[in-house]
Amino acid sequence: MKKIVITALALSAFTIGTAQVKKTASQSKKPVATVAPVEIAPINDAVLEQSVIYEANIRNYSKEGTFNAFTKDIPKLKQLGVKVLWLMPVYPISMKRRKATGDLSIEDIKDPKEKKKYLGSWYAISDYTAINPDLGTEADFKNLVNTAHANGMYVILDWVANHTGWDHKWIKEHPEYYQHNAKGEVTDPIDPTTGQPWGWTDVAKLEYTNKKVYEPMKNEMMYWIKKQNIDGFRCDVADNVPQDFWDWAVPQLRKEKPIFMLMESDKDYLLKNSFDMGYGWVAHHLMNDIAQGKKTVADWDKFMEEFATKYQKEDFFMNFTSNHDENAWHGSEYERMGDAAHTFAALTYVMPGIPLIYTGQEYGNKLKLKFFEKDLISHDDNSMFAFYEKLGKLKNTNTALAGAKDAAPYARLTTSDDTKVLAFARKGADGMVYYVANLTNAPVSFTVPVSGTYTDYMTEKKVTFGAGQKWDARPWEFWILTD
Repeated sequence: MKKIVITALALSAFTIGTAQVKKTASQSKKPVATVAPVEIAPINDAVLEQSVIYEANIRNYSKEGTFNAFTKDIPKLKQLGVKVLWLMPVYPISMKRRKATGDLSIEDIKDPKEKKKYLGSWYAISDYTAINPDLGTEADFKNLVNTAHANGMYVILDWVANHTGWDHKWIKEHPEYYQHNAKGEVTDPIDPTTGQPWGWTDVAKLEYTNKKVYEPMKNEMMYWIKKQNIDGFRCDVADNVPQDFWDWAVPQLRKEKPIFMLMESDKDYLLKNSFDMGYGWVAHHLMNDIAQGKKTVADWDKFMEEFATKYQKEDFFMNFTSNHDENAWHGSEYERMGDAAHTFAALTYVMPGIPLIYTGQEYGNKLKLKFFEKDLISHDDNSMFAFYEKLGKLKNTNTALAGAKDAAPYARLTTSDDTKVLAFARKGADGMVYYVANLTNAPVSFTVPVSGTYTDYMTEKKVTFGAGQKWDARPWEFWILTD
């Protein structure tokens, strides 16, 4: 669910050179080939330090749009360094008031054939503990989780605690769980700052001032942990749900098993208590603005400096050039960033935090994927797969890129043109990693305090730089150097 929030990235300074599902009625026509349940070590900070997250849009990943079609490719995702699979909502989608387009609901579409193509928003959930039959069966889902675990990956589910679809049984059985207007009617979500609807007309807002909703919501989450063995949740518009609920529910969930909690927010009060990682929206929007010439590297430096005073050292965030919201409403990274897309993708890996790959980015998807209907990605372009595979290997193996609670330090390097060139170093037990990039659409010549012989990681060639040597960079050219 799209909401613009302010987010940042983990940052600390150092001195260079010093150590620093309920079963559905629908069943597969063919027997499902399942793997035995796999015991995987509990998710922990050490795993997250050098992880890559993959956001799985099952509907659009394959022609079939099913769990099984996705599951067979999990070993390929392992090649990308993926350690956490985030599944977009897998639950049944409400039919009542289902979105057909941004302005029309399913009730506005009269042609029966036309109606069929509108599958609705994943975030308009009719049953929290069931599987959307369009995606497969409970057995198919379990097979996906077991396959991920067998490949050393953890599975987190998209969770929508803020609202339900209009078909959810609670609306009839427990209307007191919901927000009501002055007429006593259940309402869609309201922007608390304006008092006006967000426009999310396909969902009904839950009312957490009535704490009777706490226990059933926590129980719905516990189902997936106990019965389906998932490893955590990505929580949609987490800061629209009171902190008190999360602080009450999450410790109970963690008594069952260690879980990873990702919030679609940057609120420090949530990070201090129930959540492990926040959303890097601010950094993301800043990347877009720099790519479009609206901001400069000076704005990036200001952002990083301000973060150091706003957050604790152990706070960390998810870095991305795309996700389901950004792609659906603002286009692919190629539309927003143009020739800078590769440069900023690399930045999401080498800066503090954890990088995200959204479905299709590994195949260079350039489509603005439709949100309420199927829109298949192409798997034909493997050039970006190799690009992300290489970055993932570095992220997984070099401690200088540790990015979670024990993030490797980040040190800005002063160049001769700091409004155009971003240069920084990170230090870990494996040595130094440098990132140097021309963040403009024009050639630039500059100096940077990096001298010696290094490996240009992306080309695997040895390069030598003398003290005070001038660097010549093409538009958006970048280097990742390892010693």
